[in-house]
Order: sequence, then structure tokens, then C-alpha cells
Amino acid sequence: MNFAGRNFIQKLGRLLGTPGLEPAEQADRIQAFERDIILPVKALIILLLVYYFFFSNWLDEPQHMREVALQMIRGAFLIYIVVNAFVAVLFVWARHLALHSIQWTVYTTGLLDGLLFASLTFVTGGFDSFVFWVFPALILRNAISVPHVIPQIVLNLATVLFYVFAGIFDVAATQDELEYISRATREDLGMIPPENAAEPFVLRISILVLWTFCCYGVQALLEKHRRAVEEAVEFATRQEQLHTAGRLAAQIAHRIKNPLSIINNSAFSLERAIRLGKNSNTEQLQIIREEVEKADRILTELMGYAQLAEGRVEKLDVIEEIERAVQEAFPKAADYKVEIKRNYERGLHHLMMQRSHLFEILLNLLTNAREAMQGQGTLQISARQDPDYSIIVEVKDSGPGIPPDKVERIFEAYVSTKEKGTGLGLAISRHNAEIYGGTLQAESELGQGARFTLRLPVRSVMKFTK
Repeated sequence: MNFAGRNFIQKLGRLLGTPGLEPAEQADRIQAFERDIILPVKALIILLLVYYFFFSNWLDEPQHMREVALQMIRGAFLIYIVVNAFVAVLFVWARHLALHSIQWTVYTTGLLDGLLFASLTFVTGGFDSFVFWVFPALILRNAISVPHVIPQIVLNLATVLFYVFAGIFDVAATQDELEYISRATREDLGMIPPENAAEPFVLRISILVLWTFCCYGVQALLEKHRRAVEEAVEFATRQEQLHTAGRLAAQIAHRIKNPLSIINNSAFSLERAIRLGKNSNTEQLQIIREEVEKADRILTELMGYAQLAEGRVEKLDVIEEIERAVQEAFPKAADYKVEIKRNYERGLHHLMMQRSHLFEILLNLLTNAREAMQGQGTLQISARQDPDYSIIVEVKDSGPGIPPDKVERIFEAYVSTKEKGTGLGLAISRHNAEIYGGTLQAESELGQGARFTLRLPVRSVMKFTK
């Protein structure tokens, strides 16, 4: 398949795909719906069917095919009871089932429900049976409990096909019965099908098919609306966090800069007085001024955090940002002898953060790796998503590694393993990650290179609301 074809399929998948909750939340939602609503309704239906199947003359003297079918349905119904009893025990007593297990359980019981009511359709009048009105309810239940588009539509279309086959078998059974009855008797009993018998059949099939796609469409719209609201709340939360951090940084920086300015002016005045007098402590005063100037430069850099309030939170594609940082750290014109191995998981969620912050983290990690390898070696970059909806980016180089006593200290300001390093790059990178509730960690052994692991949560709001 060519690139254009794959791109079209991916776009179609995104269009049809329903954005879901986290796996654990999705599993809890489906389990609660099945346990609290579907199981009581099924229990009532099973009790009614037990009465009609085994304790009443529901169908008086069924003929030929119907009699055989009824006996088979009674036997299959007992299996249906056992399966649903097992599912009830599973959903009621098991606390937190895996989403995969719940989906397969619901899918299987959905197929069994469709087969059961299709068989009841066959023995109660085929396309004219009152059981038809159960099928829209089955389709609605499948849409709620099977949220993924392809399994949901396949299950619901299979349910519609069960109804169609039940109607076709009813027609065949009716023809078989009519062979044993004279035409006059048929007319007296009203067993001659009207000329427009196909009309209700087509209408009912159309209703079921349209209902199948309408249920999915409504579900998709509701899920996308929920996701839009959630992203809006997340956006506002992130932005407020950045504004708060920016205001705090500005206040601290200004409060420290003012006394430092006074110290600097006092030192200058003292130096001038000494120059005119007899004291010779000029060297010590020069040291004071140098330290003050150094502290001033540090605080000027720290004041850059005040720009947090001016930044704009965006919805970022992690892989795109990684590739942008790679192009910046390894420009083609530089011709670095570095082999870059990429391992990106597909379908990663977007991150809500300032683009410059993520880019600065990634660029620092890649630049450090390039300098550690001295422009040649192997660089491994991976990106994946944890079950807790955190994005994990790993950068591993083939450099000489980091001494054990400096593995954790490299994130401290002014600690560097490079001769000309300022020691601020990794400190700022970790700070930027922590602003968004993330972490940045390092692992290394001498001679084995270094691995930096960046973990950023996709959402911060849901952590507080769980």
C-alpha cells in the first residue's frame, strides 16, 4: 500500500474513531453499566422466558420446523442462563477487571443476546413478531458497552443479520406448513400473505440499520464533546499553573535583586573611599563585586521563568517536537557521524504545555548526548505511552557515561561533567518537566553511555478528580 493510501486510512480511522476514557475508567464504566442496569433487566427477561418455555403453553402445537426449533431453543436457553450467571458473578464480585476481558465478555454476551431474540423472532411470527422491538434496545446496549467503532458496528450489524435470518427461516417454515393445508383453509385462517408483505420487512431492516449508525454517531459526538471539555479544563489549568509560577519567580527575583544592587553600590563606594584613603583591601572588595555580578547574572537567568506567564499552552504532538529538536541538535550541514535509531509508539496522546518548554528539554538532552559522544556514535530515541497516560521519552547515547557520584547531581545548578558547561541545561530541563508534574531522570554506567528518561503526564486534571 502506498503512502497516500495509508494516509487516507489513517485519516478515516481518526474520523471514525471515538476518543475514549483511560482504559481503567472505560473498564469501570462498562462494568458498572452491565452490573447495575443490564444484569437486572436480563434477570427479569430470563425469569419470564423460563415461565413461558417450561411452565405454560406459549406456542400451541407448533408444526414441523417450528416444533424442532422450539426444542432446540429450549436447550440453548439453558446454556444461555449458565453463561449469563457466570457473567453476573464476574461483574458483581470482581472489583477491577481488565478492559480487554470486559470487552470480550460483553461482545460474547451481545452475540448470544442477538441469537436468543432472533430465535424467539422465528417462533413468534418472523418479521411480524413483536420481538422486533427488542432489537433496537440490543443495538443501544451494544453501542454503550462496546465503544470502539469497528467491534460495535460489526456486533450490531450481526444482530441485524440474526433478525433477517430469523425472518427468512420463518418464511420458509410458513411455506412448509402451507403445503399441508388446503387453500380454502389458508384463506379462512388468514395464512395467505398480503401482496405488500415485503414493505414492513424492508422498513424494519432499514430502521435497525439506521439505528445502528445513529447510536454510534451520537456516541461519537458525546465522546468528542467530553474530550473537548476536558481539554479546555486542562488547558486552563496548565495556563494558570504557568501564570502562578511566573508571578512567583518574578517576585522572588525582584526581591533578591534589590538588596544585591545596594550591596553592589556600597562595594563600589567603599572601593572609591579606600582608593582615597589608607586602607588596602581593594582585592577583597573586587572579589565581592565579582560575586555580586555573578549572582546578578544568575538571577537574571532565573527571571526568565517570569516569562512563563506570557507563554501560551498548546496541544503538542510529541513525535513532531522530537524530530524538530533532532534537526536542531543534528543539522545536516554539520555532518555528525551519529546513527539515530528511533522507536516511536503509534497513537500517542498530545501534551498540553508550552512548545518552548518541551523543545528546550528535548534539545538539552540531544545536545548533551551529541557532546558526550563527541559527534559520533549511536543515539537511541524512543517515545511511548504508559497505562497511566504518561508520555515517556528516552534518549540513550553511546558515550563514556556519567560517573556514579554525579548521576543525580547533574540536575543541580552549576554541576556539569563538561569542561565548558554552565551546569544549567539539565537543571532547567528538570524544572520545566516538574512544572507540568513530570520527571526527568538519568541512568548511567561508565563506558556504557547514559540514558535520560523524561516522563510527562498527558493530563493533570484527571489525577485530582479520580
